[in-house]
Amino acid sequence: MLSAVAGRVLPQLIKPGDAVHWIVDDTGFPKKGKHSVGVARQYCGQTGKQDNCRVAVSLSIASERGSLPIGYQLYLPRDWADDESRRLKAGAPDEVVFKTKPALAMEQIEAALAADYPRGIVLADAAYGDETAWRERLAGHALTYAVGVRPGTTVWWGEHQPLSESMLPGQRGRPRRRQKRDKDHQPITVAEVARSLSKQAWQDVTWREGVSGP
Repeated sequence: MLSAVAGRVLPQLIKPGDAVHWIVDDTGFPKKGKHSVGVARQYCGQTGKQDNCRVAVSLSIASERGSLPIGYQLYLPRDWADDESRRLKAGAPDEVVFKTKPALAMEQIEAALAADYPRGIVLADAAYGDETAWRERLAGHALTYAVGVRPGTTVWWGEHQPLSESMLPGQRGRPRRRQKRDKDHQPITVAEVARSLSKQAWQDVTWREGVSGP
């Protein structure tokens, strides 16, 4: 259904020259009880706290004209996925297994790439962006991204670089893909990067009009 809708709406939503964004997000739906598929005590965006709810991961394509969901998947917590009697009673299909929210989002992104939807800058909060392997996979698909990261996330920056291949003793065969480090070659946190920048490196950005102003 989402694919059929996208085929009709995207030509009107995105015109040549438009800036395009792929927005990754998850939405919590407050839900009482414990029998609905996927319901659990987890963070719920609608209430802004840990609450009894169900959560869905989504991918939307957006331009200045609006946005359209092109991927939408219910998140099945591990407690649900591993409880055979609960799954059977609720009618959860056998092929639906536990997957993290970043994994679900990546499946939606790769499906969008396979469908040849207009590429855009991937936007996501730190629940997704903080996962290094997830960001690297985006880069592997040649996707530009602007994602949230937590202050303790580490990066290679400036003089803080990994060991080069020539520094590795006894290096033979295929090059190592994993970046190596020793006591003198360590990444630093993004908080440290931020503190190292001059005031001139920062600028205020108005993202949108909120209910209380910009």
